[in-house]
Amino acid sequence: MPKKVLILSVSAGTGHVRAAEALEKAFRAEPEVTDVVQFDALAYTNKLFRDFYSKLYIKMVQNAPSVLGWLYKTSDEPWKTDKMRLMLDRLNTKPLVKFISEFAPDIVVCTHFLPAEIIGHLISRGKLDTRLSIVVTDLDMHAMWLCSTFHRYFVALEETKVHLENLGLPGDRITVSGIPIDPVFTQPWDRAAIRREAGLDPDTPLFLVSAGAMGVSPAEGVLEGLLRMERSAQAVIICGKNEELQARLEERVRQAANPLLRVKLLGYTNEMHKWMAASDLFIGKPGGLTTAEALAMGLPMVIVSPIPGQEERNSDHLLEKGIAIKCNEFTTLAYKITQLLADPAVLERMRQAARRFARPFAARDIARVLLAEPWDRPIELDQEKQDEMTKVANVGKKS
Repeated sequence: MPKKVLILSVSAGTGHVRAAEALEKAFRAEPEVTDVVQFDALAYTNKLFRDFYSKLYIKMVQNAPSVLGWLYKTSDEPWKTDKMRLMLDRLNTKPLVKFISEFAPDIVVCTHFLPAEIIGHLISRGKLDTRLSIVVTDLDMHAMWLCSTFHRYFVALEETKVHLENLGLPGDRITVSGIPIDPVFTQPWDRAAIRREAGLDPDTPLFLVSAGAMGVSPAEGVLEGLLRMERSAQAVIICGKNEELQARLEERVRQAANPLLRVKLLGYTNEMHKWMAASDLFIGKPGGLTTAEALAMGLPMVIVSPIPGQEERNSDHLLEKGIAIKCNEFTTLAYKITQLLADPAVLERMRQAARRFARPFAARDIARVLLAEPWDRPIELDQEKQDEMTKVANVGKKS
């Protein structure tokens, strides 16, 4: 039976949008899908609300990461901020609700909790007849992702599914899929050819440093650390859209006095898959999508300056699985990398661990699960069930 699919993201950072774009490609590849629409839900809200959701997050990452970590921790309780968030969302998203009602999708997939809440509310009120799925874009799942009305959750880890089951969600409505990434990360690439094309040495260790699409990154500290290298190495630093950062790094590279380190600086790129394929190590922050992409490429990670909250939790999983090492001080970065490169067997074990942990076909798997499963009634969590979940979540925690 033909299906219409709506995929909704939110541009608070870039990961939610990239996951949605990967899902759009996966659904378009399925013959029974007749129409796919994918967009940023914030595009249908007013400018004040849009700036609140997108720009505030970036500013907090840049200027107040400890506050962001505190907010993450204190709000990580089922339904704690639910009433306030629902009030704000419904007051500012009337055009979005109008579009969804007119499009009348058979399947809705949300890669952010904001649109999921709106869709769930419409379903619970009988105003929308659709199947709602929520795709979590980090390895762990914060309580803000919980929706009182839904059909299916897709999570990255079996551990996350166990957590949700123990909170009280039905296990048969939770699929361990991984985080959806673009299919380009599943293709084989010729490492040596990519390096030669970029004017880099095929045999010298290459490090990939990413500032992210928004340029929020400890790249300057990473560069200072790498300038202490006492063996030959290469680094590609992706500066994203942050032109000021790129200019500062270019000036620092010109001033640098380490002939052993070769640095290539780039702005925004759509070829992250090629740079990951060409690299020996990824150095940076473990965002959900970046992590999933690196895993798919079998690329070990050196974690620096994770954002307090979700990135710290992603970091915990990567360290536990032997995929990454963590550097707490830029002054020791060159030392830690040199130690790692000195033991090729350890580096190879990290590569193999990354490949085992990866779920490169998550987007395709999510699409096929949703297209194949029957039209079940939604799960609706009443107030009694929500109170029970809160009680379970708070066991052993200080009030």
